[in-house]
Amino acid sequence: MFAFTRKTRVGTAAAALALAVTLVATGCSGGAGGGSGSGGDGGNLSITFLPKNLGNPYFETSSKGGEEAIGEFGGTFEQVGPSEATPTSQVQYIQTAAQQGVGGLVISANDPSAICDALDEARSAGVKVVTFDSDTDAKCRDLFINQATAEGIAKVQVDLVAKQIGDTGQVAILSAAANATNQNAWIELMKKDFAANHPNIELVDVVYGDDDDQTSFDRTAALLQTYPNLKGIVSPTTVGIAAAGRYLSTSEYKGKVALTGLGTPNQLREYVQDGTITAFALWNPADLGYLSAYATKALIDGTITGKEGDSFEAGKLGSFTVGADATVLLGDPYVFDSSNIADFDF
Repeated sequence: MFAFTRKTRVGTAAAALALAVTLVATGCSGGAGGGSGSGGDGGNLSITFLPKNLGNPYFETSSKGGEEAIGEFGGTFEQVGPSEATPTSQVQYIQTAAQQGVGGLVISANDPSAICDALDEARSAGVKVVTFDSDTDAKCRDLFINQATAEGIAKVQVDLVAKQIGDTGQVAILSAAANATNQNAWIELMKKDFAANHPNIELVDVVYGDDDDQTSFDRTAALLQTYPNLKGIVSPTTVGIAAAGRYLSTSEYKGKVALTGLGTPNQLREYVQDGTITAFALWNPADLGYLSAYATKALIDGTITGKEGDSFEAGKLGSFTVGADATVLLGDPYVFDSSNIADFDF
């Protein structure tokens, strides 16, 4: 299951020596649970990123943002994770990080509750737990870095597909894993939006590609075979929309079946340029990882505890304030199309 590990130590030699001393002290102290937000370990800035799965361009980009931030404040960056995004596949990585005595764990959850016991154990060992992209139950972490509101993410995708198919016809959703917290929240909101505001659009199916390229490719083919009158596909996952774009671009459905959702410019540029995709949305995942790293630092050093109203500085992104349910919001989704996609490189 251990597909990939990347560790980078950054900062001066003095900072590295200080970090090593801190790690030893932390390992001996057996500090209180991470939920207290006391920052009592004084700065164990060894931070591990644990995405849903490795080999996913979205998470490679978010981890690079985290690595950049950790480099700025002189911590130690590591990325670990499973090769497949299954509900319990992250548990062993959480346990290992806690055993290694890291200061912070930044995780995109594959399931809202399946990893909670492991996270609770890590927090009891003094690890600050920050979720990003996909949350756990709020009681299982110290802070959630939300890329955008669930309502905003759902609405932009519904609006895009509605515009592209003339606000009428059959559409389907190609999601990631069936247990993915963020995907399910967006899908439920999309269903409500379709029903309330787009009576001439019929959502015929929701299928799951498990954030695997080939599975998502096959699910796209199956959708088009099952629903010959399908007019649009919404894929709120970077792996799914890229796989669907790959299928549509060389099929008879290119230009006939609209495709939109959430993706990265580098993945989808060729499909925008060849007319397979008109427009899609996302935020900058590098900024999401960058913000998550700074939020983890703020928890570790005691600048914030996760209480509503707490504020902290996040380097080049500026100041952020903790909202309800210990959540920090990055910003609004951004729409990419042929007029602007050349301006981005991630």
